[in-house]
Amino acid sequence: MGIISWLVVGAIAGYLAGFLVKGDEGLGVIGKIVLGIIGALIGGFLAGILIPGGGDYVTGINFTTIIVATIGAVIAVIGWNAIRGRTRTGSGPL
Repeated sequence: MGIISWLVVGAIAGYLAGFLVKGDEGLGVIGKIVLGIIGALIGGFLAGILIPGGGDYVTGINFTTIIVATIGAVIAVIGWNAIRGRTRTGSGPL
């Protein structure tokens, strides 16, 4: 996947993860994009392990890629908050 695709999917995943997980308000736009890209890598890796067939689940910009990247971004945000020792604030679902 090209660098532009990574940035677009990362931005979308980071944006969606910001709605799903409260406590990452201090990251800013660039921080959310970076965590979204990291989340795409995490989500693609986990999907490749858990889903039979061993496919690459982070290819191009499509619905499956965005869902996988968003799940990975949620995991990345929760992990980032755990490392920083921050508790979740707000009334988000996670």
